[in-house]
Amino acid sequence: MNKTTIDKNVSAGKEPPKMARALPLLGHMLEFGKNPFQYMMTLRNTLGEIGEFRMFHQKMVLMTGPEANEAFFRAADDQLDQSQAYKIMTPIFGKGVVFDAPPNKKDQQLKMLMPVLRDKPMRGYAQVIVREVEQMISGWGDSGEIDLLEFMKELTIYTSSHCLLGDEFRYELNDEFAKIYHDLEKGVNPLAFVFPYLPLPVFRRRDRARARLQELVTGIIAKRARKSEKSEDAFQLLIESKYDDGTSLSAHEITGMLIGTIFAGHHTTAGTAAWTLLELARRPEQLELVLTELDRLFGADGEVTFQSLREIPLLENVIKEVLRLHPPLIFLIRKVMQDFHFKGYTVKAGKYACASPRVSHRIADVFPDPEKFDPDRYSEARQEDAMPFSWIAFGGGKHKCSGNAFAMLQLKAIFCILLRRYTFELIDGKDAYQDDFTQMVVQPASPCRVRYIKRAGGNEAATDSTKKNVLESALAGPVFQIKIDRELCQGHATCMTEAPELFQVDDAGNVSVLQENPSPDLLEKALQAEKYCPTKAIKIECNLASKRDKE
Repeated sequence: MNKTTIDKNVSAGKEPPKMARALPLLGHMLEFGKNPFQYMMTLRNTLGEIGEFRMFHQKMVLMTGPEANEAFFRAADDQLDQSQAYKIMTPIFGKGVVFDAPPNKKDQQLKMLMPVLRDKPMRGYAQVIVREVEQMISGWGDSGEIDLLEFMKELTIYTSSHCLLGDEFRYELNDEFAKIYHDLEKGVNPLAFVFPYLPLPVFRRRDRARARLQELVTGIIAKRARKSEKSEDAFQLLIESKYDDGTSLSAHEITGMLIGTIFAGHHTTAGTAAWTLLELARRPEQLELVLTELDRLFGADGEVTFQSLREIPLLENVIKEVLRLHPPLIFLIRKVMQDFHFKGYTVKAGKYACASPRVSHRIADVFPDPEKFDPDRYSEARQEDAMPFSWIAFGGGKHKCSGNAFAMLQLKAIFCILLRRYTFELIDGKDAYQDDFTQMVVQPASPCRVRYIKRAGGNEAATDSTKKNVLESALAGPVFQIKIDRELCQGHATCMTEAPELFQVDDAGNVSVLQENPSPDLLEKALQAEKYCPTKAIKIECNLASKRDKE
């Protein structure tokens, strides 16, 4: 550790160590703003798993590594408050919506959106996404060139709006909604964290876009009210939702929550989709392995379904490795409302606690050779992400991104079509493709040019992609136990779909285990529920027969 860079006024074991060389008024903002990732890596290498720096007048405490991540994500809201930290989103979502709402109201609003992200509606999204991809590439021909990031932005706004918002946004408001969303997205600017209402052109466009979208939403609400047939999308769900006191959502609130829904479905996915293709194009041998897997599972024209998308291990591991190296959100923030303690350090109330997926994902003790792109890290043999809170691309704890299952479904469905139809090559040198750290949501820098070339098509017969995931030793009749981490559970109800004999999820998203001593023949279903739980809230403990016999 280079002690010359540490503020020596800090008492060891009390307040976290601080980065030196803070400028008057600006603090460390200039260094952080140039490359926030590099600055945070320097902080970790200098100070360790916890250290403080300053952005203007705000004191920020960065915590990295699995133990620090767990403390950060498991902290109670009244200690580390997510809402206070994300006032940056208030001009976009709106006053009194999500992060700007009182805690009880915010919880009610988030629960209103959960049904569209639950297991049952998710099963219909695969076909919608497939149709959108096929339509986007229908005019490509045998070869050509595209800006990959711009293509993925357009594709994912279509897939997300179609699945989550409904036909009006996808077809009737296609071009205007894309423009509105672009202006809202640009409003997520690092400067907005401290000065969200500066009279800058980017913020003025953001505010005009928000006002225009509310006009459109109000018109669609009136139009839907005149129809006898009801839609089943998030928009209709919000129109019909009510708070606990029986009041309905206003057009202002519906607009903000629709924006929040589409941000969850699109805001981070476009960059991840672009980086997935870029990393595969950088490594033709890795691309060939993925193509072989897709040809084996689907053949040339095998149907892409919800179930088939669940069992594509090589492609899924590629996406996970992309999210390890290129997490779109590299900086997560909570305001410290009550003094927060970690390993002998105290972070005082009023400061901000921060986690960084990108830094934590590059800790060599957790992910050996961390700069290497290596999808095998997640294989059964290695499982480098097995340590809790080591891989945090979607966050963690009770605030883990509720749209993570939809994001993975969307990404896998996109590539199941794109990669079976075309191969991709880089147009520029490998090192020309870099992350753009000037944006709050990190994506590949533009231009991001690739060449596509039509494939002849896979010729291997499609096989059943559903594989058994049962412990062979358990088939002889062991007992097993089901444990649920209720802090992690978000009520997706995937467990109830997989094993209705074992799990029940009520309308409020509360899960119950129906059998205290389940029959051994339900083990396979229990393991499927554990495997597909989006938040990893279920743990199945097997091989307890010997313990039972001793008792």
